[in-house]
Amino acid sequence: MNLFSLRRSPPSLDDLVMDASLPSKDNSLSSEYLMPGIERPKQVFVRGQGSWLWDSDDRAYLDFSQGGGANSLGHSPSVLVNAITAQAQSLINPGFGLHNRGMLKLAERLCASTGSDQAYLLNTGSEACEAAIKLARKWGQQHRGGASRIIVANNGNHGRSLATMSASDSSTLANRFEPQLPGFSHVPFNDLPALHAAVDERTVAIMLEPIQSEAGVIPATAHYLKGVERLCRELGILLIFDEVQTGIGRCGTLLAEQSFGVTADIVVLGKGLGGGVPLAALLARGKACCFEPGEMTGTHHGNALMTAAGLSVLDTVQDKAFLKHVAEAGQHLREGLGRLAHRYGHGELRGQGLLWGLTLSDDSADAVVKAALYEGLLLNAPQPDCLRFTPALNVSNANIDEMLLRLARAFSRVRTAQLQCRKGIAV
Repeated sequence: MNLFSLRRSPPSLDDLVMDASLPSKDNSLSSEYLMPGIERPKQVFVRGQGSWLWDSDDRAYLDFSQGGGANSLGHSPSVLVNAITAQAQSLINPGFGLHNRGMLKLAERLCASTGSDQAYLLNTGSEACEAAIKLARKWGQQHRGGASRIIVANNGNHGRSLATMSASDSSTLANRFEPQLPGFSHVPFNDLPALHAAVDERTVAIMLEPIQSEAGVIPATAHYLKGVERLCRELGILLIFDEVQTGIGRCGTLLAEQSFGVTADIVVLGKGLGGGVPLAALLARGKACCFEPGEMTGTHHGNALMTAAGLSVLDTVQDKAFLKHVAEAGQHLREGLGRLAHRYGHGELRGQGLLWGLTLSDDSADAVVKAALYEGLLLNAPQPDCLRFTPALNVSNANIDEMLLRLARAFSRVRTAQLQCRKGIAV
């Protein structure tokens, strides 16, 4: 007998991180019939409140992802629940071809609070970004001799529809579903000379995220964004800000553009606007307001139930005390993450308000996310070496401190697993 053939293979990092499984007692549900979209943990979540989620085994998890920032007020906030309940009892969806009060009120509120002239209400950020592309091309037909090309940034992410994939840096995707939609030029982020060199007579707009969230929370510099705004004004092209991730108070101001001191012609909102329900918005200013009847429509666009949710979110976020809390909680989170990064030898911390990304010392972000899940903490890893933190905007300092404790245990668990892997120890 060859004794060497009985030797256990070296353990993987994931095996060691999850050295104790978390079997579910609820075996009545299966993902067998669900089309695969993204990889999900096995837990089935059944209720949430504030910064906490509970699975079907009644185990509590501290949620610092909040649906990628969509749950701006946390899970099932009373203000949102009450607004949706009251609206559902009177009118849910009269039809996209008819006005409803929520549609009109939310459009007016968004315009008044952001200095916009028109708003169109949609369901998702990808859909709203695609609408921004349509609006820019419509403007190009009217005012720039049919120009249609849009300049976007490397490592940007504007969604996963076919058009928004084409506008995004999809180089890391296994399948880009070629052929992609033509008409986009990609240039380095935070590089004004490269941007200037890319503009020609075919260019109709520049489309950017103030902070590239999916790239690892990479902020634009104020110098860069102000330079982009000046370039657009001088050359007579449109500036589009994709604020799906950064808008609705996430960065400490209603829109991130306000903190940079710049103003776009078109702004895209999503995620946090609905507080957890599917709601997005396309905002246009001045000359960019050029859609005509029939050029934008959708079955659930501006329906009464979703707009009631959006109004309740705006009522909360626009309170000055609320935005002050976002800034103070963001500072508390930044300081705590900075201490942990120093203790465990990790890298740069980037972000603003309550949107932060922590660069790790290696490509162990997925392992940390899994270890954090074991510790009852929900996190997100947009890049192999980066953790992203998008807690509820009303998160308490106590919950931030609890998150830091659980994250420290996850870091220790991964560090131990890495040492065991190097030694070839099977556990």
